[in-house]
Amino acid sequence: MALTRSGPLTKNPQVVALGLAQIRVGVSATNIASAEAVLTAIHSIGALANTKFTGKTDFWKLESGFPLLEDLSLPIRESCILECGFKEISMANLQLARGIDPSDEYSDTNISLGGLAAPEFVRMEAVYTFPDNQSQMVIIFPRANVVSSVEIDMKAEDAAVVPITFEAKRADSGIVSGGNSVWDTMPLGSIVFLTGGNMV
Repeated sequence: MALTRSGPLTKNPQVVALGLAQIRVGVSATNIASAEAVLTAIHSIGALANTKFTGKTDFWKLESGFPLLEDLSLPIRESCILECGFKEISMANLQLARGIDPSDEYSDTNISLGGLAAPEFVRMEAVYTFPDNQSQMVIIFPRANVVSSVEIDMKAEDAAVVPITFEAKRADSGIVSGGNSVWDTMPLGSIVFLTGGNMV
């Protein structure tokens, strides 16, 4: 019997995304040779208010004729970012928001303001577990910078949320110090799908 319903019907309800990804942050240099997910839940930055991945591509367009019509589009620039907002205002999370690798050992109990240096490189893995708890999507930035202004918006009846942005940077073997050949065909990172026993 023919299907009577129309429109964009669900093909596989198990792959509909609902909820947030867990953001894990670790040392870039130590894990640069691994193209698989290597960070665990212990590397999580904790409770989040939002998680958003954006893969931006700029295109150059070839046009010809009168009136001009488009003949071809060519990608000329690509960038990947992951934006999130963390709720847990810890020393490690605020160091991360300031561009400091939180896995470094710091004896200070304060975070200095002023005199910022270039943000350090970290490995970021965003682990999204689908609602069926049988599969995952992992976004891997093997060599990322945190680039954001620190905002701690405290409210009377809601948790403060600090927004931060991870920018993927090149991790291929062309980077003499900090890159690796496993990333030569995917220099900004990858999106990996895991199922069953492969979940992290």
